[in-house]
Amino acid sequence: MKLGILGGGKIVVDFLSMVHDIPSITLSALLSSERSLQKNLEMADDHGITAVYTDIDALLASDIDTVYIALPNHLHFAFAKKSLQAGKHVICEKPFTINTTQLEELEAIALSKDLILLEAITNQYFANFEAIKDDIQKLGELKIVEANYSQYSSRYDAFKNGETLPAFDPKKAGGALMDINIYNLHLMVGLFGKPRSSHYYANVERGIDTSGMLMLDYGDFKAVCIGSKDTEAPIKSTIQGRNGAIIINGPTNSLESYSLNLRGQEAIDKDQRIHNHRMYQEFVTFERIIETHDMDAVKKALTHSKIVMEIVDEALKTAYIHLG
Repeated sequence: MKLGILGGGKIVVDFLSMVHDIPSITLSALLSSERSLQKNLEMADDHGITAVYTDIDALLASDIDTVYIALPNHLHFAFAKKSLQAGKHVICEKPFTINTTQLEELEAIALSKDLILLEAITNQYFANFEAIKDDIQKLGELKIVEANYSQYSSRYDAFKNGETLPAFDPKKAGGALMDINIYNLHLMVGLFGKPRSSHYYANVERGIDTSGMLMLDYGDFKAVCIGSKDTEAPIKSTIQGRNGAIIINGPTNSLESYSLNLRGQEAIDKDQRIHNHRMYQEFVTFERIIETHDMDAVKKALTHSKIVMEIVDEALKTAYIHLG
């Protein structure tokens, strides 16, 4: 994989701390804003990135085969579309797009050009995720599922003082659902599929959700995704069935470890991780999908992402939030 990276923010810094452990990925290009050029030139030098561009067309004209989009949420669609039209495979950070219509347009372009289009959503690729799916069968009839990712944002103080930063800007697709609660939603869809119905009960300030509870009705059991940028709480998830519970430690974007608690038995602590960095396993998988041109895996991942986006559409509608 000859990779071009769009963006130079925290997620890119995090990615670069891990990617050298995957030698089959070559860091060929980085797109920078003029404002951040000097910083990104230094970052590129530190990590052996071949070239730094300030013009997307020039980057797309280079010999890269894949683009990794790590730009602010509201830019995902436009840059993904441009990259696909230039014949490049696309890996896009979450949230894939602002709405389902945008995602379906990207899907149509990718499939018509036989290109790879994938959402970078870490929790779908962990060994712990697969182990949890297996252990759910031991819980018997499910009743209640809760995922809580509540992390106070330093930007919330500025927001309360009247400053609208991207994390809380509806025009830039900010908010708790799109930022952190979407990890919870991806976990639910990955484990249980599409719910019968959903409703988002959000705390809305100046048109954006600073926290909220996304309720999912799966018929025989109910699930809630809690995401908060205006409070803090222990970050964990619980899957409860008649025979016991699974408790996932830490945020749903890392699934660091979990315990299986069957009624009448001692709890069993489990951790199946093969690498400490949360982004490692997904990019190993992405590299394999691109190398083997596994379009069946692409279509399966896109189906998952579209279910998530459809729920997001409905959630924002029920909370009267308008993004973009």
